[in-house]
Amino acid sequence: MGEWKKVKIEDLGTVVGGSTPSTRNPKNYEGGTIAWITPKDLSVLSGRFISHGERDITEIGLKSCSTKLMPAHTVLFSSRAPIGYIAIAEQELCTNQGFKSIIPNSDTDFMFLYYLLKYNKDNIEHLGTGTTFKEVSGSTMKKIEVKVPDLETQKKIAKILSSIDDKIELNHRINENLQEQAQAIYNKMFIFTSNEQRKICRAEEYFDISIGKTPPRNEHQWFTTNSNDVPWISISDMGKNETYISRSSENLTKEAVEKFNIKIIPNNTVILSFKLTIGRVLITNGKMASNEAIAHFKTDKIFINEYLYFYLKNFRYQTMGNTSSIATAVNSKIIKSMPFVIPTDNEINNFHLIVKPMFKFIRNNTLKNEKLADLRDTLLPRLMSGEIDVSALKYKI
Repeated sequence: MGEWKKVKIEDLGTVVGGSTPSTRNPKNYEGGTIAWITPKDLSVLSGRFISHGERDITEIGLKSCSTKLMPAHTVLFSSRAPIGYIAIAEQELCTNQGFKSIIPNSDTDFMFLYYLLKYNKDNIEHLGTGTTFKEVSGSTMKKIEVKVPDLETQKKIAKILSSIDDKIELNHRINENLQEQAQAIYNKMFIFTSNEQRKICRAEEYFDISIGKTPPRNEHQWFTTNSNDVPWISISDMGKNETYISRSSENLTKEAVEKFNIKIIPNNTVILSFKLTIGRVLITNGKMASNEAIAHFKTDKIFINEYLYFYLKNFRYQTMGNTSSIATAVNSKIIKSMPFVIPTDNEINNFHLIVKPMFKFIRNNTLKNEKLADLRDTLLPRLMSGEIDVSALKYKI
């Protein structure tokens, strides 16, 4: 294998910042077709590639500020709020000021560059400065030192890691398709039919609804990343998962669960976010806990879970608050008293029998993706440090 060289990020490509057109001028956004990306767009990205964000901008908006169009295969790296979201441009696009993106040179493989930044994410984050929030400046980003091999070796390493992510993304697309099919069935059976024959009650009359809790943040001993401790779900964790959740970015020690009387969420419980970001819905895959922004809908009638899942995803939460801000209007009391439409036993059983195989397939794919992600994350540092000689590696996904 060729020699690895120490270089600076600026030696691998052109570092480009971004900007935000004035929101006061509607001509900057209305009818826009130019892809414009923010860190928020990457926070909910499930794969490596991104083509559009939540908002596009117009040609007028592009020319009104210092953001720049970048070609496909540019690697985006969020440089503030937070530092370390990474994605690859699927097409020509631009970003706001929250990025230090890299347009790779001809002797830099774009996919290798993506994994190189993932490998160095923590180191880059530590270089951030600022009082309100940390930010990595363009000059700092350019001067960051990394080790890279020749182009042929870059491509071999990228191919190994990509083969894993390709499978993860395929499973994700399959899960999305299955969920869309199940949603269509739900629509046909429950939304496009009359509710006249169905009972309506308060949610707390049908479900045992509990709310999560956060131990004191200034007492760091309660929080851990040890996988043997209790997974503790945040709204951010919910945004990174699809249908089922079994892992979280932070765990709680068993001592914290006992000391602060943290509610344990049983396996196969439907959970709902109801503060700040309202309406994220998942099903637990294992025993877990959550923060106080998440409600747990527990019942012995597991066959109703699929119906409840879609009921909560389709519920119009904007009808529940009396203030101008839905983010502050909905609280745990309102969630517990929200109306719940109860279908007939026959309807519930029929829906359960139809979509149960779909949900089982989604759950299995989710577990496969977790194992594949573990494999990728194990290989990443060994490949990116040159520990593994890729010329001798024989590996199949």
